[in-house]
Amino acid sequence: MDLRELALVLFTVIMQMAVGAFCVLGGVHFFAARRNGLDEADKLSNRALVAIGPLAVFALAVTFLHLGNPINAPRAISNLGASWLSREITLALAFSAGGAVFAFLQWRKLSTPALRNALALVVAAVGLVLVYAMSSVYVLPAVPAWDSLNTPISFFVTTFLLGALAMGAAFVANFWYVKRKGMDPKNVQYSMLATSLKYIALLAIGLLGVQFIVIPLYLASLAFTNDPAATASVNIVFGEHGVLFTLRLVFLFLGAGLLSAFVYQMAGTESKLRIVSNMAYLAFALVLVSEILGRYLFYESMVRIGL
Repeated sequence: MDLRELALVLFTVIMQMAVGAFCVLGGVHFFAARRNGLDEADKLSNRALVAIGPLAVFALAVTFLHLGNPINAPRAISNLGASWLSREITLALAFSAGGAVFAFLQWRKLSTPALRNALALVVAAVGLVLVYAMSSVYVLPAVPAWDSLNTPISFFVTTFLLGALAMGAAFVANFWYVKRKGMDPKNVQYSMLATSLKYIALLAIGLLGVQFIVIPLYLASLAFTNDPAATASVNIVFGEHGVLFTLRLVFLFLGAGLLSAFVYQMAGTESKLRIVSNMAYLAFALVLVSEILGRYLFYESMVRIGL
């Protein structure tokens, strides 16, 4: 894989993580505000919101490595009516710009909470359509390894799995910052952190289950066809890159399964919060590596019919 293809791996994974993180953050803020009040919910989420912008900017920046020349950028968005690639880039720009506007309004407390929430819903919807557009770029009849439901399912699983675990790590970092600054005299932030981590862990375990159902079915569907291109793709994944495929599954199981289960079990025990915090960081790191490996294998599995 050359540098331009690696840029696609980073762009799709990081941008999907940004979309998932924005959606998960919105959900956590919604319920935290109703249980603990808007001020405490903002204290939990505003600093976590800071992390999403750089992710989206980084993802957009690496697309220039794929385009080869920034001058080619206008051409990539010039065919919205017929090209999923043009829609993908346009939606990525719209999501990033909308998220930046929302973040500015949220931090400055401009407008009303209702209008800010409405804007957040629009940005989240644009992000989800973006993920669908990303997957549609690759659903090509000429590439059997990509031309299936596995492509959109895997892209959306990456979106919410990485986004959720990224927010879990961000909430942990925010909690220790708030505690260090003495900004949580009633220990409300701990309660919100414990609840958030429990639901994030449950979501991660559920999405792990989806992955462990979809991946075997997908590979079996390719292996048991008479299409030479599909067979070649399976041989690439299991043969040439068998070690990477195994590592991807191991990291996925450890991060989204084992560590998430421990986080869920111990999140309500304040004396073990430091251990839970480290587990949340490690779970995110392992799943991030797993998803990057998975996307690398996705691109490596491309074998065209007749070529």
